[in-house]
Amino acid sequence: MSVVTTYRAAAVLLFAGVLTGCASSSQKDIADDGYYSQNMPTLADSASSSMSAGQSLAAADNYLTDPTGAIRDALMDEHERWAGTPYRLGGTSFNGIDCSALVQNVFSEAFQVELPRTTSRQVNTGVAISRTELEPGDLVFFRPPGNRHVGIYVGDGRFMHASSSRGVMISKLNNSYWSRYYWQARRPVEPTQLSLRQLAYGSSYGG
Repeated sequence: MSVVTTYRAAAVLLFAGVLTGCASSSQKDIADDGYYSQNMPTLADSASSSMSAGQSLAAADNYLTDPTGAIRDALMDEHERWAGTPYRLGGTSFNGIDCSALVQNVFSEAFQVELPRTTSRQVNTGVAISRTELEPGDLVFFRPPGNRHVGIYVGDGRFMHASSSRGVMISKLNNSYWSRYYWQARRPVEPTQLSLRQLAYGSSYGG
């Protein structure tokens, strides 16, 4: 049985079960208020409890053939939870959080994926990818003088992170500050696998 067939079968079962059951930053950073605060339909909103096996199979196929949509939705739900949380070096909660702790928390809550706690360890997680290969769920790293910073790519040239000046927010990769200090990107989990994990274990805090 191929890997895709295995994932496809697992996705059908998981889908049916769901149906029933850091660094300083520039003050010129752009959050694009409102752009990412739109309410997006969740799985529960868009699926009927009476969905047939064929419909479940089609939905599972969507997660496999175009996984980035589900990942992006999950990341936007996490952004809604954390947006505006102040930056605090060493912080891990809504009282204050640093960049690597935000990454760790988001992956744990949205995908049940446990990433290392520190930026220095996260930068060795998964596989290295080029900037042109970025997909939602990839990690982006920056290296300002004397510091390291990490965020989560959410699509459309933007990433979620804990900014020391404005707290948890979404910024543009081509912002003059972040573009200058862009370092590298890593893919901790392949998009198809991440999408299926979100389907199976997605956070109950979203929406």
